[in-house]
Amino acid sequence: MSRHQRKETDPDLGILSGRLLFSLQQEVFDTLAREGHERFRPKHGAVLAYLDEEGSRATDLAQRSGQHKQVIGTLVDELIELGYVRREPDPNDRRAKLVVPTELGLDQMAKSDALFVAMEKRLAESLGESAYAEFKDAFREVVRLRREGDASGS
Repeated sequence: MSRHQRKETDPDLGILSGRLLFSLQQEVFDTLAREGHERFRPKHGAVLAYLDEEGSRATDLAQRSGQHKQVIGTLVDELIELGYVRREPDPNDRRAKLVVPTELGLDQMAKSDALFVAMEKRLAESLGESAYAEFKDAFREVVRLRREGDASGS
């Protein structure tokens, strides 16, 4: 059996995770584009998926998303140009800045959240509530174990 055939018949965790991510992204971004967010790209999710409605520091966004602070800074600059976020002084530390969603950003965040809720509901109905809950628990545990392994250098 060739490597390609093996990856098709018994895909590894990386391939399965990638396929899931790409299918979720395609549905979300195609729908968002039809709903007025055609300039929003998957890479921008590293900011808006982790952004608090009242604003977040770039360092917190980098930590939550697993991206480097410089990458987040570049994405924030792009999102400012697109009208999704703005920078404001942090009321708790005037030396720091918060990344705060604009009305357009809040609209994207709400629509994206609703799309993921609908996708998860469909998946739970297809797999069964219990099986889907078990899948999510196992998936969370795999992510936790990988983060611990990555932190320890494994």
